[in-house]
Amino acid sequence: MATKKKRVLILGGGFGGIKVALELAGHPDYEITLVSDQDNFRYYPQLYHAATGGSRYASEIPLQEIFAGKDIRLVKGSVKRLDRQTKAIECRAGKKYKFDSLVVALGVTTNFFGIKGLAQNAYGIKTLDEAKRLRAHLHKLIADEGQPDLNYIIIGGGSTGVELAGALPAYLQLIMKNHDIKDKSLHIELVEAEKRVLPKLPRSYSQAAQKRLRRLGVTLHLGQKVEAETADALRVNGRNIKSHTVVWTAGVTNHSFFKDNEFHLTSQGKAIVDQYLQAEPDIYVIGDNADTKYSGMAQTALYDGKFVAGHLKAAAEGKKIRPYKAKKPVYITPVGPHWAAVLWGKTHIYGFLGWILRSAADFIAYHDLQPWWKASKRWRTTFDTEEDCPICSGKR
Repeated sequence: MATKKKRVLILGGGFGGIKVALELAGHPDYEITLVSDQDNFRYYPQLYHAATGGSRYASEIPLQEIFAGKDIRLVKGSVKRLDRQTKAIECRAGKKYKFDSLVVALGVTTNFFGIKGLAQNAYGIKTLDEAKRLRAHLHKLIADEGQPDLNYIIIGGGSTGVELAGALPAYLQLIMKNHDIKDKSLHIELVEAEKRVLPKLPRSYSQAAQKRLRRLGVTLHLGQKVEAETADALRVNGRNIKSHTVVWTAGVTNHSFFKDNEFHLTSQGKAIVDQYLQAEPDIYVIGDNADTKYSGMAQTALYDGKFVAGHLKAAAEGKKIRPYKAKKPVYITPVGPHWAAVLWGKTHIYGFLGWILRSAADFIAYHDLQPWWKASKRWRTTFDTEEDCPICSGKR
C-alpha cells in the first residue's frame, strides 16, 4: 500500500519559493503546492533596465512556463491567515489549503516611511508595470512638451537606485535624439539618507560607484533627508527641488502576513528562525522574510530555497540533517553602460569586466529556474530593447 504523500505548501512565487518547488518536484514523499498572487515571476535585477528601454521579457517569466512538465500545483491567491491548529492557510478569497510543511517566501513590500506625498506622487520600479509606467512618463514629457524634466530625482542609494541612476543619462539622451531635441540640459539627482551610496558594502566599493555616477553626470545628495513630495517638487533638508519625475527606490518592509499572524519578529520586522530556517515546527521562512545574515539578496533566497528542500529530503529519507550556514553572496552593481562594480569575497572588480560578470550572473540566475536552453533564450533578451513610443521604436 502506497504511503500518503506529505503536503508541502509554499507561499510566494519569487526566487526562494520557486527554488523549493523545483528542488522537491517529483520527490516520492511530497506533494507540492505553490501559492502566488502573481502569474509571473519577477526578475528584479532587470527591472531598472525595463524602465530604461530594456525588454520586458528579461524581467518577467510566467510561472506556468517555469513549472511546465513539473509535478507542482500552482495556485493564484493572496494569502491572509495562518491557522496553526489545523495547519492551514486561508487566502483572501476564502479558499483554504492544508499543509504538513509550510514554506513562507512572500518577499517584501514598499515602505514610504510615512513621508507625505510620496505614495501619491513618486514613481517606482519594483514591478514591471511600475517600470513601464515610468518609461512611458519619460517619453510623454518629451513628446508632449518637447523637453525633458527640469530634474529627475531618484531617492535611495541602494543597488536599485544606483542602477537606475546609472542607466538614466544615456536613456534620456537617446529619447531626445530620437525626437530630434538638442542642447537640452539634463539634471539627474540621487538622494541618499546615509553618507554614501551602497552603505552596507565596503567604503571603497561605494566610492567607486559614486565616482562612476558623477562621471555620468549624476548629482549626489548624500546624508540628505526627504521630507515631503508634491506634484511639482520634492522637499529635501528644508529646500524644494522642482521635479515631476521622482522615483522611490529607498524603502521596503516585511510582508504584512508575518505581523498579522503573530510571528516572532525582530525590531526590523524580519521573522526569527532557528538553525534550520524554521520559525516554528514545520513552518520555514526564507529569503527576504527571514532574519538571516544576507537576507535581501536574490542569491540568498535561492540558497535558502535549496537548503529547505534539502532539509525536507533528508528528513524524508532518514538522512542526517545539517544546520543552515549563511553563504556570502557575490555583489554586482551595474552603473551605466558596460560598467559594473563587483565584490567577490575580498576581490573588487570595476569596469567592463564587472559588466561581463553581471551578464554571466543573469544567465546563472535564469538557469537556477529553467533548463539551460530556456535560460539562454531568456538571457538573450537582456540585450534587447523595447519601446511603446512609435517614434523611438521606429528608430531602433
